[in-house]
Amino acid sequence: METDVGVEIPKPRFPHRLAKRLLAFRTVPTGPAAITNPQGWAKSDDQSGPNQVDKTTHTSPIAAEALKRIGELYVIEEQIRGRSPEQRQRIRSERAQPLLNALHVWLRQCMEKLFQKSDVARAIHYALELWPSLLRYVNDGRLEIDNNAAERSLRAVALGRKNYLFQGSYAGGEYAAAMYTLIGTAKLNDLDPEAYLSYVLSRIADHPINRLEELFPWNTPVRKTSRSAESEQVG
Repeated sequence: METDVGVEIPKPRFPHRLAKRLLAFRTVPTGPAAITNPQGWAKSDDQSGPNQVDKTTHTSPIAAEALKRIGELYVIEEQIRGRSPEQRQRIRSERAQPLLNALHVWLRQCMEKLFQKSDVARAIHYALELWPSLLRYVNDGRLEIDNNAAERSLRAVALGRKNYLFQGSYAGGEYAAAMYTLIGTAKLNDLDPEAYLSYVLSRIADHPINRLEELFPWNTPVRKTSRSAESEQVG
């Protein structure tokens, strides 16, 4: 059944009451909005092989200069972390865009001097091919300069994947997935997962089903992590 916000997905079979109620309705966004593909700067300097450019910085002044210029972009990101998307977009346009314009010109000039099959040339060529995607974060304050945070969050999955093969039963796997989802969503909203689950579990039994959104992580008065508190002070 199609709704104003998306398409309703059949309710999953979760044996646990908390998961069953909190995950009872899910939607997938629909509409004409285009999907864009932003690229992260953390990966723009290692496409000629694992850590290849880092190895060549000891012998290539061009590689060292490229990493120095990219580092200046990260300095800006550190200074605006925790700001609103609107503030981030404005500051990036004012400070990062001129650096990126200069970097683009400099990279093209370097390509004219380098041996095209060298490691540094391959890395620069890769960055130039992805240039429009590398710039998308500048015009959208919701985006990060790279996807390091997402990759860090997946480390737990990689470390525990063997354990996830043994959940006892299919229903046990669904229950575990539901709990991992709740904990992960709390973390993404900078909430203390233990405090969030304690808050929800103490209220879920008697909470009206038509006010379920009050228990979503972004609507609960639960203490935030120290990282989030620091970001709010900066903002």
